[in-house]
Amino acid sequence: MNGAIIAWLLIGVLLIIGIQRLLRVLDRAHGADWGSRGLNRIDGLFRIYCRRYHRLIAAPMTLPEHGPAIVVANHVSGLDPLLLIAASPRPLRFIIASEEYHRFDLTWLFRAAKCIPVDRSGRPERAFRAALAALKDGEVVALFPQGRIYRDSEAPAHLKPGAARLAQMTGAAIYPFRLEGIAGEGTVLSSLLKRSRAHLTHYPPFTCNSEAPKQCHQQLEQLMRRHLYTNSQKDD
Repeated sequence: MNGAIIAWLLIGVLLIIGIQRLLRVLDRAHGADWGSRGLNRIDGLFRIYCRRYHRLIAAPMTLPEHGPAIVVANHVSGLDPLLLIAASPRPLRFIIASEEYHRFDLTWLFRAAKCIPVDRSGRPERAFRAALAALKDGEVVALFPQGRIYRDSEAPAHLKPGAARLAQMTGAAIYPFRLEGIAGEGTVLSSLLKRSRAHLTHYPPFTCNSEAPKQCHQQLEQLMRRHLYTNSQKDD
């Protein structure tokens, strides 16, 4: 056996040892049970990436241990879903735009994580029914009521009504969060690459009166404008 073969064998052994150590690190790092070891390791990877690279400061989300919940947050970048996952003790089923669902060959991951694609130009009611079913099954649904990415300085005039409708129809509480400190605010790819000092702030959850869906939506809008949008804070 010549020296070149021995060198390649040693490299192979070192790679195997390195991969095994990495997998053990990911097994320890994951904070939510996604139902498979592979997804749990991806969860661990996201948590390390968000806490080490993006320096995320966040106490664990105060979600119920069991049963339905609705997570909402301001939406300033493509990094936002990963930051929420990194702080959540439970798997989050994100409602995402269908064009994002089929982006960059990541459909397999979105499907494995049970993301809910919404066709905003076609039949969005399909996504609503899927989210409704997930909540009735006791899962946590996460969505950005803004509907798309907005910089804090350009918050939308009105929120999408989906979160309030889901809360009103299922009795699930809404858990609001504010994301800030993202370096690539307003972008998707740049926000993943630029190092941030991310911070996640919790606000008290609230429930909706099943007979007053409009009031629930107004309550959510008022809360987000008071706490989750910086331009509204300045206006106050």
